[in-house]
Order: sequence, then structure tokens, then C-alpha cells
Amino acid sequence: MKGRVVAWLSVLILFSQASMTKSEESVDPYLWLEEVRGEKALDWVKAHNESTLAVLKAQPGFQETYDKALDILNSKVRIPYPQIRGKYLYNFWQDEKNERGLWRRTTLAQYRRSSPKWEVLLDIDQLCREENEKWVFKGASGLYPDYNRFLVQLSRGGGDAVVVREFDADARQFVKDGFYLPEAKSDVSWRDRDSIYVGTDFGAGSLTESGYPRVAKLWRRGTPLSSAELVFEGDVKDVEVGCATINTPERRYDVIHRGITFYTANTFVIENGTPLKMEIPDDADFGGFFKNQMLVRLKSNWTLGRSTYKQGSLIGIDYDKYLKGDRAFSVIVEPNDRSNVVSYAGTRDILLVLMLNNVRSELHAFRLKDGRWAGVQVDAPRLGTLGIVSTDEWSNQYFLSYQGFLTPTSLYHVSDEGKMKKLKTLPPFFNAKGLVTEQLETISKDGTKVPYFVVRSQKMKTDGTNPTLLYGYGGFEIEMLPSYSATTGAAWLAKGGVYVLANIRGGGEFGPAWHQAALKENRQRAYDDFAAVAEDLIRRGVTSPEHLGIMGGSNGGLLMGVELTQRPDLYKGVVCLVPLLDMKRYHKLLAGASWVAEYGNPDVPEEWAYISKYSPYHNVRADVKYPEVFFYTSTADDRVHPGHARKMAARMEEMGHKVYYYENLEGGHAAAATNKHQALRTALTYSYLWMQLK
Repeated sequence: MKGRVVAWLSVLILFSQASMTKSEESVDPYLWLEEVRGEKALDWVKAHNESTLAVLKAQPGFQETYDKALDILNSKVRIPYPQIRGKYLYNFWQDEKNERGLWRRTTLAQYRRSSPKWEVLLDIDQLCREENEKWVFKGASGLYPDYNRFLVQLSRGGGDAVVVREFDADARQFVKDGFYLPEAKSDVSWRDRDSIYVGTDFGAGSLTESGYPRVAKLWRRGTPLSSAELVFEGDVKDVEVGCATINTPERRYDVIHRGITFYTANTFVIENGTPLKMEIPDDADFGGFFKNQMLVRLKSNWTLGRSTYKQGSLIGIDYDKYLKGDRAFSVIVEPNDRSNVVSYAGTRDILLVLMLNNVRSELHAFRLKDGRWAGVQVDAPRLGTLGIVSTDEWSNQYFLSYQGFLTPTSLYHVSDEGKMKKLKTLPPFFNAKGLVTEQLETISKDGTKVPYFVVRSQKMKTDGTNPTLLYGYGGFEIEMLPSYSATTGAAWLAKGGVYVLANIRGGGEFGPAWHQAALKENRQRAYDDFAAVAEDLIRRGVTSPEHLGIMGGSNGGLLMGVELTQRPDLYKGVVCLVPLLDMKRYHKLLAGASWVAEYGNPDVPEEWAYISKYSPYHNVRADVKYPEVFFYTSTADDRVHPGHARKMAARMEEMGHKVYYYENLEGGHAAAATNKHQALRTALTYSYLWMQLK
């Protein structure tokens, strides 16, 4: 439910070339590397790709790692995760024969079988051949309740910008003269069979400064897009505006989302043709509707009348009573300071709430009876990570996943009667015999307790010689949880490496407060937390600076850049994936303006004062010895600009530092569009790490 309601938070980002002045060019001699597909920039990329490949492909075990990773990624025994849509289960599948993938469906009866019979709806490889395009499937939005029509999203090369095309699932073909949107960062939602809500690039003034839709319109079938009716428009300073239909068995709700900043928003529900603003805190998460209850997750304490609702709580209120002026919300879940509501989704009668308790998963089932909520913890596997895969709002059945660092992922089906059955399980893709997982804790610079997980051999000696990989993220309230990575297991753990996952501030492991503790002027806390984990590993004798490597991507790539420049004494290897690094210009590149609420605005002197202290691009020095860092990004990343990694690599080389750099031409922010791309990234990453840390 939550994912469907706030789908517009994943709206799409176009390539944009940031404007630059002559004064900026004189300060930054590498601005030309921000020209994503400029001839000079691509020549630079090609030369660096060739030199990096020459070194890393020559490492012992490279080809073995690549082949093993590709076998895993193409394996027929992988779990085909289902999406319940009407009477079918939908799935997107890639393997050796279907490099770009198959969008397909089957019935529950078939899915229960070991080898289900699938109906292929769209063969992306065939479509690529027919249209001479490198399409990447980005999902499909179905028409409720029959789901016989879909709005299919296709990206050129894997970026966030997509082409939207209407698809007839029964005829298994695109609809002639159906709804079609050219490549853009579009946000679409079915209203009914003959109309859709759409936010896209309508021309001058239709986008915010962040590059997202500023206006939402209603587009009726058979009319030109230019005649679409205005539903809502936000301010150019907003992050984005979107409109979506939420369908439930009780009724349909047409909801407008106005994203003021990344963490504040206004929510409107259209009643009698008029947008009605919901009176909830701007920083709260509007969570949609269940049994006509409007759900809200709070990011801060909220005092309403005589009641105070605590930060992190999930609360609800009968929507009809709300419209009549009632403001007495009911508390569904009230987490403590070591727990958190991760997600929630509804079946016909059950609101499933996935929680973390000291970074361990719990699933709770709540029912609403006579206006009161009653919940029980679901008897599901414990001590690992649970995931709500898909729910059915016409019955009480749902799919649930479970995994751990050393426990292959399993998929469970819960029937309408509440019976849980394991349907699919991954085989052990690597030998985990003799390996153990433990959760440890250290103290950060300001005295805060920071937990982390260690996966290691039972026989590990605490002599500081163990090659160790420490992974982190620390931002945007995203939690880092134990997961079964077959490629990491085969390429690292099975070969004697130690793997560590840090739960630093900025993430969502302990709810909104854990995230907010590292916002803006307090960003350094996340970096201190990560360094504290590294120091604790060294203090315990797990590893030493000569054998400790770190890895992170996106915001985690920024983390890597900060650790590289602030604490080069702690690490021998740094894998910096699709990173932010130039924090002076990040808000001028692609989606960067939307993240000002996380990092601050470098154009404001008071805010640049603290950003400048950690911006990696501005803190690298010629007279400091750094690890030989490995930058990995994508030309097609239209979310985090590849110029960040390019410029950082160029500046470090100018100063005489050795770096490795690889840029995949496809893949978008994932830096991989196919299984071959993913296998190459795996082989390059772990070849680099073994070269540096053994």
C-alpha cells in the first residue's frame, strides 16, 4: 500500500546539463566532464575504462568471479517474485536467453508448481530488435480492478527518464492510438479506463527547479496531451507534484501530493471536484487508506488537541469522520527508540506492518473491529530480514520473503485462511559452512551507540590480518538490513573475506530520529559513526588498515568520498559507486536540488560553511596519501550525475594520486541494465578488493 500511495516519490529524472559561469570554470577546471555525452568527456571515459579494465581483468580469479556471478544471475532456480494483480501474478524475468527480460504472468495454481507455465506479455529483447532501441523495462501500472490494461514504462539505457505506452494485456500488444508519453520524467496513474492523471514535461514552466513535474493534469482518451485539464500546480521551488488514484474495495480516492521539500509535503484528496487539504503535519508520511481509514506515519511528535502522538507512530482515522471534522486519530503502532515501522500493506481485512526491533525484522497483523485496532505478531521466521512482497486486497492472502546473510532467500505464501507455506527457496549459491553472523556495537565520537553486523569464519583469528569489507549508506532514512547476496557470498565470503554492514545514523534503522540526527549541519555524525565502526573492527583485531576496504553507492558513495578524504589512514581500499562528491554543485546537477533538505544548500553561506568541511571534491589534498580508490558510475545515470565521479578522479590524478575508474555506458543509477553488466561490476569490484586487501 505504502509503495503505491507514494509512488510519485520515485519520479523520473532527465539528463540536464547544469548551467555554469566563467567564474565557476576558473575555479573548477573539470566542469567539461559534466557534459554527459560530450566528445571530450567520453574520450576521457573511454581511456580510463580501458586502463582500469586492463589492470582488473588481469587479476587472478577475475574470470572465475565473472562466470560465477553470471551463472548466479542467470540461474533458472532464482525466485520469480510475484505481484498480485487481479487474478494473475506478474513477474519480470531476465536470464541468459532473455538479456533484456520478459514481462510475464501466471495463475496462483501454476505458481505453486516447481515449474510454472508463464504467459509472456512483452519480450523486451524482441522489442529492442524490432525498434532498434536498447530498452530497459521500468515497470507497468495496471488498470484496477481487472488489470487488462497497463501503462508500460520503458527507459533508453536504464535511466530514470521513460517512454510511457499503453498496453493491452489480453491482446499482448501495445494499444494503437492509446495513451503515449514521449521520453520524460513522467508520473502517471490510471483514473479510469478512459482517463489518466499525468505529470510530465508539458513545456516551459511545467517543471520545478528540481526537474520534477510542477503540474498535474487529467488526460482523457482520444484528446491531445496539450488539451489535458489542469488538476493542480505547485510552486517552482517545490520538489514535485503528482496526482494518483488509490483504489480500495470500499471506494476510490483521488490524491494529490505536493512535495515541498524531500521530507515535507501537502496531501490533498479530491472531493466533489475540489482538492481538500489533509490537516496532517507537513513532515508526516501520508500512508493511503485501509478499510476507509486514512493512515499517517509521523516523523515528529504531533500534539492535536489534548492528544500527543509520538514520533515514528503509525496512526489512523475513519476518513468519513475526518471529513465531518473528527480529529481523534487511533494509534496503530507506537515504536520505541530502538524500533521502527519499515512498511505496511493491506489485504482485505489485515493491515500488515513490517517493523524493525534492534535491526531485526518483525511482522505484525492488525485488524480493525468496532473502530479499534488489535494486532498480533505473525509467526514468521526470525533473526533475519522479512519483506512484504505482495498483497491481495480482495482476499487475505499475501507473499512474504525471508533472508539472512547466510540464509538463502525463501518466499512464503499465506493463504486466505492464514496458513503459511514456503513456496520457493534459493539454493545455497556459495558454501556458508563454518561461517557465522554476529551483531556488535560500538561508541561513536559523541557517545552514541552504533550497531553493526559481521559475517565471518568461526575460525577467524583476531590478529588483524583478515581482508574485511565494510559497507554503509547512512542517509534518507533508508535502513541497511541483512540480506542474502549470492554474488558477494561467492566472490568474497567463500574465499575468506569478512563482510561488515554498518547501521549508522542518517539511515532508518531506528526510525525518524535516527535519520534526523545526521541531517544538514549534523551530517558529520554519519561519517563519525562509520569511522567508529572501522576503528572498532581494528581494535577487536578483526582487521587492520592494511586489510580494510569500504564500499557504498549513491549517498553511500558520498560516504565513501568523505571517509577517503577524512580518514585515509583507516582504509586500504575504497569502492565508490555512482557517488555524489562535488557538494558545491550537487544541487545544480540533475536531481540534486531535491536533496537540499538532506544536505543543505551550498549557495547559502551558513550552510556551505558546514558542507564545505566534508565535500570530498573540495577536501582532497596533494600532500596526503590516499588508498587507490575505485570509482564506478554510469553514463546513463540521470539521477546522480556521472560528473561527480569523473571530476573527482581527474582532480586526484592531477594531484598525483592513483585511481581506478570505470563508467558503464548503460544502466542508469543502478549502473547495470543486464545481468552481464551486473556480473562485470561484481568481478571488477571484488578483483579490485582482493588486489588491495589480501
